[in-house]
Amino acid sequence: MNNQENLRGQAILTINAGSSSIKFSVFLLPQSNQILVGQIDGIGGESTFKVRWCSENSEHTINWPHAKQPHNHREALSELIQWLHSAAQDVEIIAVGHRVVHGGQKYSAPTIITDEVMKELEALMALAPLHEPHNLAGIRAAQESFGDIPQIACFDTAFHRTHSFVDDCYAIPRSFYDKGVCRYGFHGLSYQYIAERLMTMFPKESGGKVIVAHLGNGASMTALKGGISIASTMGFSSLDGLPMGTRCGDIDPGVLLYMMQHEGLSANEISDILYKESGLKGLSGGLSNDMRTLEASALPEAKEAIDYYVREVKREIGALTALMAGLDVLVFTGGIGSNSAMIRARVLKDMSWIGIDIDEEHNLKGETIVSSPASKVLCLKINTDEERVIARHAFELTKQICDV
Repeated sequence: MNNQENLRGQAILTINAGSSSIKFSVFLLPQSNQILVGQIDGIGGESTFKVRWCSENSEHTINWPHAKQPHNHREALSELIQWLHSAAQDVEIIAVGHRVVHGGQKYSAPTIITDEVMKELEALMALAPLHEPHNLAGIRAAQESFGDIPQIACFDTAFHRTHSFVDDCYAIPRSFYDKGVCRYGFHGLSYQYIAERLMTMFPKESGGKVIVAHLGNGASMTALKGGISIASTMGFSSLDGLPMGTRCGDIDPGVLLYMMQHEGLSANEISDILYKESGLKGLSGGLSNDMRTLEASALPEAKEAIDYYVREVKREIGALTALMAGLDVLVFTGGIGSNSAMIRARVLKDMSWIGIDIDEEHNLKGETIVSSPASKVLCLKINTDEERVIARHAFELTKQICDV
């Protein structure tokens, strides 16, 4: 990769640590130009390390000796840093920005990570057991690998801390709300990016009543007024709302009681069903959690899974529109929202009652505006960029404490 040797200067590293993976990007300062993006998968097993320099079109697989296969996040991040030092010798990482799924009721903005912050985030692990532990493992690994450079936590829940009480609460004894049982909403980094892009691309419309549909393996929708989140389909956990790749979405709590009382399932068994075996995967009879596979399949179970998915997206559009007493803009984003013309078309079909008229040709071509000139609601497709939001927050906070 000799063509990368001319890259030099200070940079921000962003990290999104999952259960067995680390996604990362590097942004060169001061313009925050993304210079590379990559991912380490299979941590703890036969792991893979892939990177893509943003100046190139091809992806590179980094082959490391079997003896160097990382057993945990710390080892994986150590290998990543060694590789960065050799591949981009003149790039100095001055801060690390971390995606943290849950910030609880306290954290409504990105924050510099201290020992006290880490203790508070550890106390939130029960609220996001499948995400938060791995986010924190990535932070610890980065602290050990980078020493004293600033580590910044950017929360997926923070964007939704603007909700009112009635948009956050559940109709259960209020004492649970006081303990933190409320609607948090997620995908906030994505929604913040889309809200900011709307202000740039469509300044007049961005201040109106907007619904953003973040549709991917994880899926949710959020209502914005004046660029501020007022309601989200996701609630206390990342299970709520829309069906997802393997997560159930909205479900009658009585189903869970039935599983416990009549099927004899334990809490852990139910958790595995709801998080790992449901959604598109469950509805398709185990065929796939990938919308591309389902779209290409002729099996009736695949069609039914897609039918249910579209139904739920339509239902939530109606619900969020009712909360805002109208709709001016509808934005599709996320892996499915940005890439599936079929899902966009099916969601927008027969929506003239709400003022939507689709431009079939523009939608098939994947253009930014997918509604027709006659449509009263502006319908858009905008790719999200959570890493860029993390990098910007990390840079802004680092400037406050360092001479950069």
